Amino acid sequence: MNAPLFPSVSLLRKAVLAAGLSAALVSAAPAVAQDSPAPAGTITMQGRGAVSVAPDMAVISASVVTTGKSTPDVLAENSAAIAKVIEALKANGIEAKDIQTQGFGIFPRYDHSKDSSSQPDIAGYEVRNGVEVKIRDLAKLGSVLTLVVESGANSVDSTRFEVSNADEVLDEARKKAVEAALHKAEIFAAAAGVKLGAIADITEDGIEMPRPYMMRAEGMIMSKSADVPIEAGEETISASVTIRWTLK
Repeated sequence: MNAPLFPSVSLLRKAVLAAGLSAALVSAAPAVAQDSPAPAGTITMQGRGAVSVAPDMAVISASVVTTGKSTPDVLAENSAAIAKVIEALKANGIEAKDIQTQGFGIFPRYDHSKDSSSQPDIAGYEVRNGVEVKIRDLAKLGSVLTLVVESGANSVDSTRFEVSNADEVLDEARKKAVEAALHKAEIFAAAAGVKLGAIADITEDGIEMPRPYMMRAEGMIMSKSADVPIEAGEETISASVTIRWTLK
């Protein structure tokens, strides 16, 4: 008997099921992972830059300290004395914008001669009033110090030097800090047989500005012919950075 020209329905059904199962197995098989390139190495270096410049300004803090029994009397005496100091400064070319009142206070003075277990009595009062004077010509610093004392200030609380263009000097120090970090990174990279790539990040670690030089003097007595000798020296401004490069 001759075989049928077409497969039976059951055979077709089995073939379709087999093909679907094969497709499902293929789709469920995990994809072959491709090797990803290893991440590039990095190098991190710190750099510090410093610039030394001669200061071109100074700031004096001077006070008049007055004591007495009565608050109104002490305040009146003190006010008259500090007014003379300010008047003398202005008369000698210091502009009003460069004179600023600071450190005003009235303080009780206690009598501690009694038994320490008892509350001390108020023996009088102290009034302190001061001025901060900015001197833009350092050649006048010694004479101004003498002037404030001769005109009535009996306490020179501090003297400090400043650089008027400190921001510009700081920017130069920052450039030097970056150059220093780059110089070290190039040396290390060359020694290791690699090359620097792009900068990954850069951080400013800190800056150092001139520290005030504090000079105190109380009850100073000077003659007109003897100006205070002053040497300004140099001020150093510095910056530090940390830079990380990728490596080629």
